[in-house]
Amino acid sequence: MNNKQKIILAVALVILAVITRFMPHMWNFTALTAVALFAGNYLGPRYAIGVVFFSMLLSDLFIGFYDFKLMFIVYGSFALVGLIPSLIKGKGVSRIFGMSLIGSTIFFLITNWAVWYFGVMYPPDFSGLLSSYVAGIPFYRNAILGDLWYTGVFFGVYEFALYLNKEFASKKDLIKVKN
Repeated sequence: MNNKQKIILAVALVILAVITRFMPHMWNFTALTAVALFAGNYLGPRYAIGVVFFSMLLSDLFIGFYDFKLMFIVYGSFALVGLIPSLIKGKGVSRIFGMSLIGSTIFFLITNWAVWYFGVMYPPDFSGLLSSYVAGIPFYRNAILGDLWYTGVFFGVYEFALYLNKEFASKKDLIKVKN
């Protein structure tokens, strides 16, 4: 894939991520983790970080900004998710499934820790940290469901399109040979 194609795909991913943040959805059921994983897998880590940053920034311009420390942690969490494909080698459905679960878990652990550490909702002790994680379980469940859904759709559609392109190209070559 050349740079122009990478930029077009990156812009498309940003648009998709922003759209899913504006669509009616359950809390944390968005395409952000899937977009980060997809960009990290097919475009590379630098693109993944850029796609995540612009997706979040564009949507936050309309949704609204919040505490800078928490924003930094949320953006950073998604950026870390974009690095997962460069760390987990291999191919196949189990790799994609695993990356999605790891991405959901990284986001859950980091952001709930940050809400406890920087916030005022929970006491600044171990019981407060546990309370933050327990309160986040419904959001974590939604994130897992959304991440698995969107990751499956993005990777599945893209791989199917590559397969069809390959099949079309081989049939085109076969027609040339017959003539």
